[in-house]
Amino acid sequence: MKHNFFKVGAAAALTVTGVSAITSMKTVRAANFTAIKQVKISYLPGKSLNIWTNYENGQFMGYRAKDGTVWNVAETALDKKGNLWYKVGTREWIEARYTVDVTAGEKAEVSQAPTVKKTEAKQTKTTVNKKTAAVATKTATQKKAEKIAKVKKAKQIVNTAIKKTSQNTNQTSSTQATSKAASIVALAKQQIGKNYVWGAEGPDSFDCSGLVQYVYQKAAGVNLPRTTYDQVKVGQTVSLNNLQPGDLVFWGSTTAPYHVAIYVGNNQYVDAATPEQGTILQTVSSYFTPSIAKRVL
Repeated sequence: MKHNFFKVGAAAALTVTGVSAITSMKTVRAANFTAIKQVKISYLPGKSLNIWTNYENGQFMGYRAKDGTVWNVAETALDKKGNLWYKVGTREWIEARYTVDVTAGEKAEVSQAPTVKKTEAKQTKTTVNKKTAAVATKTATQKKAEKIAKVKKAKQIVNTAIKKTSQNTNQTSSTQATSKAASIVALAKQQIGKNYVWGAEGPDSFDCSGLVQYVYQKAAGVNLPRTTYDQVKVGQTVSLNNLQPGDLVFWGSTTAPYHVAIYVGNNQYVDAATPEQGTILQTVSSYFTPSIAKRVL
């Protein structure tokens, strides 16, 4: 099973799962592809990022990109929920929210992806039904129109949230804001112990941005955007040394972060962390320090 990747870290940057009888591996240079940008994996410490067959209802490839590795991007796309994805191979996709852009002046060593020979691994056959085939027949014009519509909708959500936040700031006294913050903290703590599920928005399970959106809407009546890289655009940037209960703290790029949590005071925050940890109460540490904080109320 041969995969041509536009750009990856060293062979150790990928984790192969579900493959048996592998006796040898070699690297392949993806010379036929032109990259539009380079990104670096910025995932949770010690974790690797799954690689998928498609940005919309894709399947896990059995490979993972190691945190800190650099990849070439050939194409970008938005899924039905407005989440941005990057194409990093002939049919390999990763979530953009777990990456940061590699700047023009930044030196990044690019290695090649490992290749597993067809005769050395078991293959899993995929059945393509009529519905999938029908979707594949969409013209390039239709797909482009859908992408433009999704981007426009995402911008409208962000602009609406920013406008509403501004109106609330002008009309609400500091006492009312403090009361709402207390409600947010209380509701956030009530979610501790619930499962982490990617894409979940509650009330029984969450991902990180889904938890933030749910708590703010239910506790304070504030409708935040769905993703971290849209939520970070809302509210006022505040110093990490001057956090107040109810503030949002983000990790990763300050413009396109990959993780968000709700600060609850006493140097602690509540977040939907990982599938293994679920929704938990954590303490801010030098090992895992937020990159930016926002005050919405």
